[in-house]
Amino acid sequence: MNRLKERYQKEVVPALMKQLDLGNVMQVPRLQKVVVNIGMGEALDNPKSIDAAVTDMTAITGQKPVVTKATKSIANFKLREGRLIGVKVTLRGEKMWSFVDRLVNIVLPRVRDFRGISGDAFDGRGNYTLGLKEQLIFPEIEYDKIDKIRGMEITFVTTASTDDQSFVLLQMLGMPFRKG
Repeated sequence: MNRLKERYQKEVVPALMKQLDLGNVMQVPRLQKVVVNIGMGEALDNPKSIDAAVTDMTAITGQKPVVTKATKSIANFKLREGRLIGVKVTLRGEKMWSFVDRLVNIVLPRVRDFRGISGDAFDGRGNYTLGLKEQLIFPEIEYDKIDKIRGMEITFVTTASTDDQSFVLLQMLGMPFRKG
């Protein structure tokens, strides 16, 4: 069993029950899934960049990503419906727990001038989205083999009903939120 999942079950659940004044273990907020997404506008001009993003995402998450397509045409962006514009991975179970563990303990401390992550990126339903500017902070990525620096969004989907519950859950899981 993953050490973060074990910590969640042994330490975080009892602490959340006490702090949020919950009577049932099933009411405790938990992490449902983590979605990692790379949106690529440059894929319109360079279709081979999708392959490089798939390789990077597979190395980072340990799971093959799904290539996403445009759902509608937008003339100003020269975008046609059905064109390939990104890649995404949905992590659940053991892969999710190991990814979150690596993200919190290895990846985020490697960010240059890191002072914590913003606490303002909650969506109102208890989900949190974190944006990263480059994929180089992941130790699985080899610097010499990348063709371009790409950013990504990491969305934490929780069962929490409010942003405050989700904030407490992620904080107890070790997410380094900025003070103030």
